[in-house]
Amino acid sequence: MGDQMPDSLQLVIGADLKGQSIAQAMRLANRHGLIAGATGTGKTVTLQRMAEAFSDAGVAVFAADIKGDLCGLGAAGNPQGKIAERIAGMPWLNHKPQAYPVTLWDVHGQSGHPLRTTLSEMGPLLLGSLLELTDSQQSALYAAFKVADREGLLLLDLKDLKALLNHLRDNPLLLGDDAALMTTGSSQALLRRLATLEQQGAEALFGEPALQLEDILQPTADGRGRIHLLDASRLVHEAPKVYATFLLWLLAELFEQLPERGDADKPLLALFFDEAHLLFNGTPQALRDRLEQVVRLIRSKGVGVYFVTQSPGDLPDDVLAQLGLRIQHGLRAFTAKEQKSLRAVAEGFRPNPAFDTLSVLTELGIGEALVGTLQEKGTPEMVQRVLVAPPQSRIGPLTETERKVLIAGSPFKGRYDQPIDRESAYEVLMGRKGLAPEPEAEQGKQEPSFTEQAGEFLGTAAGKALKSAMQQAANQLGRQLVRGLMGSLLGGSKRR
Repeated sequence: MGDQMPDSLQLVIGADLKGQSIAQAMRLANRHGLIAGATGTGKTVTLQRMAEAFSDAGVAVFAADIKGDLCGLGAAGNPQGKIAERIAGMPWLNHKPQAYPVTLWDVHGQSGHPLRTTLSEMGPLLLGSLLELTDSQQSALYAAFKVADREGLLLLDLKDLKALLNHLRDNPLLLGDDAALMTTGSSQALLRRLATLEQQGAEALFGEPALQLEDILQPTADGRGRIHLLDASRLVHEAPKVYATFLLWLLAELFEQLPERGDADKPLLALFFDEAHLLFNGTPQALRDRLEQVVRLIRSKGVGVYFVTQSPGDLPDDVLAQLGLRIQHGLRAFTAKEQKSLRAVAEGFRPNPAFDTLSVLTELGIGEALVGTLQEKGTPEMVQRVLVAPPQSRIGPLTETERKVLIAGSPFKGRYDQPIDRESAYEVLMGRKGLAPEPEAEQGKQEPSFTEQAGEFLGTAAGKALKSAMQQAANQLGRQLVRGLMGSLLGGSKRR
């Protein structure tokens, strides 16, 4: 804290009522955090401000754009009115309207680069949660993955898994000792759940080229961290389970692939999980336990996780206990239950004798927050009432034209835009039956993606980049299917 000019080693939140800056050391940013508050109190703008601070410090950011306006990070701001007044009250902020290096992603490939992973990489535990399986159905799914691993059958997309389940139904001896787990009922139930997933449009999430983590961590030429935004405005409403499962997969992959870093002056990556309650609602206890363990351990890999939600009560107590930075926007309490929750929120801060935390919680205006940071030694600082610093980028969404320009100029253009369907379980099993796989064109034609339209908009061609991506995918070795953080923790392997 203090009125010193902030630099890249500080995560500046805003100013207290005396105009002094409120910040936390960037080296403590891997201790995770929380942005909470009622709808319309300023959570998204706070997230935007923090994403800018991380980018300026050279830290990569991955966040979900739930309402479609966080993408304003890609355009310079034009502060006016009360926002301009707040900036004038923070002369140490050195506010300079500017655009930030943003990459747009979209599972459906309509408003950003297509975002994909493979069933192999997701693994049976996360996939089982996505499909909302019973214990017996989950066991059957594990058995199927074991056969695929043993037989060398890659599970890349949903048709691969459907082909495998049908193959095991016709050839139960392949299951060996697990034959009792794959009953006719469980097999049919799995196929029905997969069909439901397809009806939700979730098949677009699975396939290749899959997202490569090194692309997320790649800085810009000027040293800033790139801000990756997942357009979740449709996804979170139409398929919230898909949204939550993808974020869990991303967290698992980061933990699995990143090396230990020890103490560093800043994290590698800041992850913002908006609508964080979706990560825990209806999640099997086994997966919740793993998630809580991941949050505790991943900070040693240089990843800071920031949960964005309406109330801290949306998160399990074991997760809340691990959060170092707390930014609490205004809350309203009308019922006895809400008042009890309000008291719990107030008690989560280290008291400040200058004001009553509980009373201030209901008085906070838009863009104000109670902030609890960490001291240099990692112990909680006294709570402060803070005016959040306005972002330097635009508060509000990009236009469709601005989106097209941003996507067309992306360093990842051509790398992910065209799907690749290499030989995997579906093709292999169809070949064993003496049947030719259905041509991709016959499986359903799609409208041109937004990224393809963006290329046409600027008259660019991505042939060379696409060829390079295809070669990379073809050379990539298939990972073992029973793998990943969630699986390894469950099986008690090399992880702690």
